[in-house]
Amino acid sequence: MIRRQVLMMGAAMAAGGGTARPRPIVIAHRGASGERPEHTLAAYRLAIAQGADFIEPDLVATRDGVLVARHENEISQTTDVADHAEFAGRRTEKTIDGQTVSGWFTEDFTLAELKRLRARERLPQLRPGNVRYDGRESIPTFQEVIDLARREGAQRGRAVGLYPELKHPAHFRSRDLALEPRLLEALARNRLDRREASVFVQCFEVAPLQALREQTPVRLVQLIAADQGPADRPQARPAQMTSPEGLAAIAGYADGIGVEKALLASGRLVADAHRAGLVVHAWTYRAENAFLPPALRRGEAAGDHGDLAAELRAAFALGLDGVFSDFPGAAVAARDGAG
Repeated sequence: MIRRQVLMMGAAMAAGGGTARPRPIVIAHRGASGERPEHTLAAYRLAIAQGADFIEPDLVATRDGVLVARHENEISQTTDVADHAEFAGRRTEKTIDGQTVSGWFTEDFTLAELKRLRARERLPQLRPGNVRYDGRESIPTFQEVIDLARREGAQRGRAVGLYPELKHPAHFRSRDLALEPRLLEALARNRLDRREASVFVQCFEVAPLQALREQTPVRLVQLIAADQGPADRPQARPAQMTSPEGLAAIAGYADGIGVEKALLASGRLVADAHRAGLVVHAWTYRAENAFLPPALRRGEAAGDHGDLAAELRAAFALGLDGVFSDFPGAAVAARDGAG
């Protein structure tokens, strides 16, 4: 336990500038996705300019085994695939983590084919301003995201961390497109397979993290939703996973937890996790009324912006080690006392 706490403190100090009291990190959730279409290089670039410590690429695989950044392997909501007549026959129905999903899936396209598509705003009703960026960007590969982080970080004289999420790893493994070895190869190729690298790897499933713990020293984060257990451990309820006993079990293979913000309501989770030697990163902080508690909403429309700064300040006051936000600039300002 002492070794884990020392490593945790060292990692947090590195992310927070080496202060005696670790500064919480700001993770750009899918980039600055409140201001640009998510998982585009433009969204990541803006997030870095706004001061995000980490950018978050969700990873799925193409038919030819390349890791690309999409929140889901079904891409009809985030690309113009439906407008491509040549791909009409690729529309299909699949079962993903027990759910029936219809649409177009990355694993049915080669990278070259995916690069013919253009990114679109996923929430146009809530984020109409982002629609003007539709069609400007392609789907980036993980390598392109790594290259962007390094290039932008070098220009600013600071490290820009990577916080990749493995999406539906069991599904991709069943298609002979396992994400884990491809991630490990990418980290090794880019010399990011080190404990001190500015990398966290996250996943909702348990087994991939347990397997990765045996193969890599990089920091691992168990994601926990408020209303359901992991796809590969559906019997493990959130209340069990966030109990002192559940947190101790997670600490056996992970370095932190990434929790849905509703799980912070009890007020005990952060302290319990810290006692288990885990860092706590919470998700997702967004400005629109649709995502804010009633007391912090402003205006009448679901897409109007409410008092995100107040929600973020309250979150940081809980002692969190980091937050995921669609508006990383607002999160940086709230953390640093300007929001």
